[in-house]
Amino acid sequence: MTSIKKPELLAPAGNFEKLKIALLYGADAVYVGAPALGLRAKAGFSAEELEEAVAYTHRLGRKIYLTLNLFAKDADQARLDYFIEISQKVKADGLIIADPGVFDYIKSAGLDIPLHISTQANVSSANTAKFWKNQGASLCVLARELSIKEAADIKRAVGDFGIEIFIHGAMCMAMSGRCLISAYTDSRSGNRGACNHACRKGYSTKLVVTENEGREVEPFDLFEDEDGSYLFNSKDLCLMPVLDEVLAAGFDSLKIEGRNKSLYYVGAVTRIYRHAIDSWFSDATTWSAEPFVAEVATLQNRGYTLGFAHGFAGRDAQTYDSTESTSNYRTAGFIRETTSSHFILELKHKLRIGDEIEILTPYQFKPIMYTIKEIYDIDRDTLVSEKNPGQAGWAVRMPLPINISTDLLPVYTLTRIRVKE
Repeated sequence: MTSIKKPELLAPAGNFEKLKIALLYGADAVYVGAPALGLRAKAGFSAEELEEAVAYTHRLGRKIYLTLNLFAKDADQARLDYFIEISQKVKADGLIIADPGVFDYIKSAGLDIPLHISTQANVSSANTAKFWKNQGASLCVLARELSIKEAADIKRAVGDFGIEIFIHGAMCMAMSGRCLISAYTDSRSGNRGACNHACRKGYSTKLVVTENEGREVEPFDLFEDEDGSYLFNSKDLCLMPVLDEVLAAGFDSLKIEGRNKSLYYVGAVTRIYRHAIDSWFSDATTWSAEPFVAEVATLQNRGYTLGFAHGFAGRDAQTYDSTESTSNYRTAGFIRETTSSHFILELKHKLRIGDEIEILTPYQFKPIMYTIKEIYDIDRDTLVSEKNPGQAGWAVRMPLPINISTDLLPVYTLTRIRVKE
């Protein structure tokens, strides 16, 4: 056992379904987009959904934070006032803010809600963290450009002030996400919630390296295929290999990126980090990252990097030839219903008789291996040898695994299938 306080595991929730699955798989808290004012414009809740989501989260004894992390313009004033009105009504557990003017305006409104400082605010030093503490913030999400040691030093320097860091998810090639490429190429600003992920696209260019005032310049070889070269395509952040260092540092909250990611991703990544954190706190002396690193490798990803965890990320943090996933697995679907003899699976991947799928119950780390022996097509009302996912909501019924309690398979239980070696 350790005397360090267990940190909050904070998961993304781009919609109500994702919120439910994040909480099912062990998130202590979720962060969601409020109506039209977050940095994930397509990942928000309506006012009615937000009220229901807060109530649902609180019934489970968990926390929910609202994101207000855009950089506002004067034209946003009416929406900002609406956000304050919504926040007063739903009683969330915190507001995540980046813009100092927005912070000051929200603070002057007298809301009795903790204010968190977004990673978009580029908090990179103890002085900056103390500044926000003195302004009345209760927590800072540190810039992702900090090492674990630098972040830990800030945590020690600020005393009783919350410090949160990112541990998993997409990385941006710009400083804490402050990027304008999308605005230039497509008139869609990433700082206004409408990024088109221009950094993931292939580019064709000529690169000329010159000497600069006698400074040595290391040549940069640009490789290009028919799709171009992916100059800005960062690998995904994954701190699982050094999670023991992160936990020993005593941060208050560990954040998973991904409000625009799939329902499967949200549940699966939350599941892995939940088990890893609990395992370390159960016995830190014998804890090993190996089984958990193997699990995060099953998630769709662009390759993993420690980011700046041990210093400057370097060239290995980028993937220059592709944006395709390196994972051998895909989601097979999620369980919609169970009976004493069968379960109903909403399909996300083609399944055939004889396929082996893995059931990821929220209540144990080891997947349940399941060989498909019968597929009953609910839409056709008949037995079939295979079934494609087709339209959203298409489902099949299959026999319950032998000796498996239905209690292990609640609604939203995830399943996956290996698609390549």
